[in-house]
Amino acid sequence: MLNKLLVYITHPHVDAWNFKPEHKDILQAQVAGLEVTVCYRSADFLKHLPEARAVAVWFFKKEWLAQAPNLQLIATPAAGNDWVDVEPSENLKISHGGFHGMMIAESVAGAIFYFCKAFSFSRARQKEKKWATKKISDRIQSLYGANITILGFGRIGTVIGKVLKPFGCTLTGVKRSLVPSPEYFTEEDRVVTLDQLPEVLKTTDHLIFVLPGGPDTQGVFTREHFKHLSKSCILYNVGRGKVYKDEDLADALNAGEIAGAYLDVFEKEPLPPESPLWEMENVLIQPHISAASPQYLELFVRELAGRVNCGELG
Repeated sequence: MLNKLLVYITHPHVDAWNFKPEHKDILQAQVAGLEVTVCYRSADFLKHLPEARAVAVWFFKKEWLAQAPNLQLIATPAAGNDWVDVEPSENLKISHGGFHGMMIAESVAGAIFYFCKAFSFSRARQKEKKWATKKISDRIQSLYGANITILGFGRIGTVIGKVLKPFGCTLTGVKRSLVPSPEYFTEEDRVVTLDQLPEVLKTTDHLIFVLPGGPDTQGVFTREHFKHLSKSCILYNVGRGKVYKDEDLADALNAGEIAGAYLDVFEKEPLPPESPLWEMENVLIQPHISAASPQYLELFVRELAGRVNCGELG
């Protein structure tokens, strides 16, 4: 049973991504006998690392392993494996956060309604003090009967689908290999493999990317894939930005091959000021914060405590 944990979880910009005393209290209350040491500077963390058997961090550098002869567990709130530059082994477990689904689903749902209900266009008419009933109503769409494709139908993708399904849409989840359909699927919903993607794209109204990063997904969505989409399709990316080229996306938007995009992740981050995506009225940009929430680290520590108590993490 884990009895000591060294924590170094700080973020310079997002307050909700900083480990606080209340998070320590939750861990120690839920895991009997757990002693939590919190570091707020890398120097302090590295000072304690040689004795540590378990750490909770945003990132872990490969060179740090030489200073951690006793380390058996690296736990990170992050869903992706981008920031832990270490491979798991027989003696070292790596635990990633699995609690992000609902927060990201909220962001995707908000973006979908931003486009479907013409909120940006309505706001512009509001500033002009115009009662533009016809112009606004002509732009309004509905999720009812819409075809939604979720590219990357894993843990987060299935939660997004579950949140959207009650609005009456039809779901297609895309994975590398077939898996059983989730319990909330109805007859018209399906899970397909990547080789069926070009055909699926032709009838897609909303395309949601939830793909992880890494060499297996880099560039998986090509310029040719964009050409399969309808002109009314809206694209959403809350996975990783390198699954397509930002240049290809910008070209597709400029050519009117798709109607708009909600982008939380990019090929290069921060998104360079010279990117044409900044200036496009049919693009909604957020700076990689689709999972941001005041409860972010509370959810992480409660999940971590549960994993420890059930013996999952040793």
